[in-house]
Amino acid sequence: MSSERLMRIHSAEFQAMAERVLRVTELTSRLNVLPFEDEAGKAELMEQILGRPLPPGVTVYPPFYTDHGLHLDLAERVFINQNCTFLDYAGIRLGERVMVGPKVTFITSGHPVDPEERRLYLTGAPIDVAENVWIGAGATILPGVSIGRDAVIAAGAVVADDVPPASLVTGTKATVHRRW
Repeated sequence: MSSERLMRIHSAEFQAMAERVLRVTELTSRLNVLPFEDEAGKAELMEQILGRPLPPGVTVYPPFYTDHGLHLDLAERVFINQNCTFLDYAGIRLGERVMVGPKVTFITSGHPVDPEERRLYLTGAPIDVAENVWIGAGATILPGVSIGRDAVIAAGAVVADDVPPASLVTGTKATVHRRW
């Protein structure tokens, strides 16, 4: 995949990312203990996490988790339910009117499959979710996935491949693809 990133662990780039992760972890821990009605406090912390104010009409119900924040792009009228996780190292974009159910996880980072390289590198590829998508509770969206406009991701689905527009995807079956 041309948009896949490769970062050497123990590099200056990795150290900078690790420092950002610690800062955002502190910010999200503060966000997640605010009284629910403290809209001003939530808006201020979300601005620090994302590096910009939330767009109009965006709703985020805590608890909310992200590891980087600066690579999370939320369009207008996005709804994010409780207990969602956004590992946005390589970038996550949610288009207008996307609805995210509770306990959904977006993961843009990973490690090489090769055991010799696994502890040396961090891999990543962006996730792009088009407009008016609904992602059901407990779904997991993996690195490099694009989800087309008006698609529906069923609750509990593990999405490892691109999803065409106006389609329903389901399933969690793991299968052996290769051995080493």
